[in-house]
Amino acid sequence: QVQLVESGGGLVQAGGSLRLSCAASGRTASSYAMGWFRQAPGKEREFVAAISWSGGSTDYADSVKGRFTISRDNAKNTVYLQMNSLKPEDTAVYYCAAGAQSIATMAAAPYWGQGTQVTVSS
Repeated sequence: QVQLVESGGGLVQAGGSLRLSCAASGRTASSYAMGWFRQAPGKEREFVAAISWSGGSTDYADSVKGRFTISRDNAKNTVYLQMNSLKPEDTAVYYCAAGAQSIATMAAAPYWGQGTQVTVSS
């Protein structure tokens, strides 16, 4: 079993930055691919970014490429999402996911956090 706890969300002006963290507990947490998804009001949950267990491979949604960076520290069982040049359309609840066998199957990850709110004002 893996438990995920997100932090770092908040209110920021357009053009600003935030860094989200997702702390994973469980002795095998560092062996999984991990990722971030988001869900805006009235919309379906969408993929944001993912990283392989080693950190050697990453993937991003087109809407965040060049602005967001995913990274991980396996010694701390933590994955990060650095978000720069934030836009109002980035406003959403951001969820951390883990347990997928690969980046490609991240949407089927069995473990999810409770989410952290990110609000970008114009």
